[in-house]
Amino acid sequence: MELNSSVMDRSVEEIKHFQEQKLREVLHYVTQHSPYYKQLYQAQQVDISAIQTLEDLPLLPLVTKDDLQRNNDDFFCVDKGQIIDYATTSGTLGDPVTFGLTDSDLDRLAFNEATSFTIAGIQKGDIVQLMTTIDRRFMAGLAYFLGLRKLGAGVIRVGAGIPQLQWDSILKYKPKYLIGVPSFLLKLIDYAEKAGIDYKNSSVQGVICIGEALRTADLQPSILANRILDKWPLALFSTYASTEMGAAFTECEYHQGGHVIPELILTEVVDQENKPVSPGELGELVITTLGVQGIPLVRFKTGDMVRKHEDPCPCGRNTYRIGPVEGRKKHMIKYKGTTFYPPAIHDILNAFTSIQMHLVEVQTNDIGTDEIVIRLVSDDTSQEYMKQIKDAFRAKLRVTPQIVFEEIAILQPIVFNALSRKPIAFIDKRVQ
Repeated sequence: MELNSSVMDRSVEEIKHFQEQKLREVLHYVTQHSPYYKQLYQAQQVDISAIQTLEDLPLLPLVTKDDLQRNNDDFFCVDKGQIIDYATTSGTLGDPVTFGLTDSDLDRLAFNEATSFTIAGIQKGDIVQLMTTIDRRFMAGLAYFLGLRKLGAGVIRVGAGIPQLQWDSILKYKPKYLIGVPSFLLKLIDYAEKAGIDYKNSSVQGVICIGEALRTADLQPSILANRILDKWPLALFSTYASTEMGAAFTECEYHQGGHVIPELILTEVVDQENKPVSPGELGELVITTLGVQGIPLVRFKTGDMVRKHEDPCPCGRNTYRIGPVEGRKKHMIKYKGTTFYPPAIHDILNAFTSIQMHLVEVQTNDIGTDEIVIRLVSDDTSQEYMKQIKDAFRAKLRVTPQIVFEEIAILQPIVFNALSRKPIAFIDKRVQ
């Protein structure tokens, strides 16, 4: 795929027609090459010739993460000799799943990220510092590098963590953009202030933020985003992606949700009964990948709870956007008559500047209901500070979870587990 070939600027009707053609191609491909979809469609007597438009998608059966985990090998559509790269999911909701990428899939991945970075304003010749891992079978790190290379940007592969090393590279190579986890920016700021680095006048102008939401449900800056911006007035761009999708939804300068790249993915947002919800309503994201050779997915339930925004974006692109992930379906918490998702807890805790680190644990008690324990590393461990935190929970969520102050030596190895590619801020101990 050539970078200037994106159909994002075509009319809504032209984009829909384009995607319907690609949908028919995907269905023909999986019925020819995927052992899993062959068996599934035969067993359910699916006639793919009846699927002509996007409105016909609900005629196809849904596929879940459990299906993918139990039948991983049967989803492969090519023999192992054509696989160039092996990637795995992070295993947030279960055992990691292996994805094999062909040479064509890697080109597709590069097109995805190059287009995403262009949406966020990165241009050829810009220097970008990559503050995430590119190893450990992590698709995202590889995708970022491939996309920046395709775009013609310079890449500084520093990897995750280590504020001193990040600042050494920023001051030496003068990147215009960073790619990293937004909460880590607070650590960069803290290190810079202690080391006397004039970070506000550094070369950095923008950050592509991964792994944590920067927007609320109504697309306003989150508490975490405001904490960063109050200290360091940068352009922050939120991006949402997953290994299963092999595609990303990235914000433009108007921050109205992440734009879909029509060449790469079809999406649906459904309710508990798998019926489509109206634009702007919360539901589970269901995806169908386009142009994937190794492991294409048709009507795959991601488990991510999002909202689709179809109103026109001021940037002029005629594509809908996906808002922030407000939670994972399996992570929904029912606590003392209130239902919410872990990000609501994280957002409250991010408002307290003395909290250095937190871990939310949910388990089932002896009467079968959810119990929440929040473990904190904080500069202030007074009873008054704990009362302030509990008051914030009562005001925002109308519940008060158990709060425990911990030593950093106890919590840090759990949150920053050496075997995990991302910080662990939520552990679900409930019996599923």
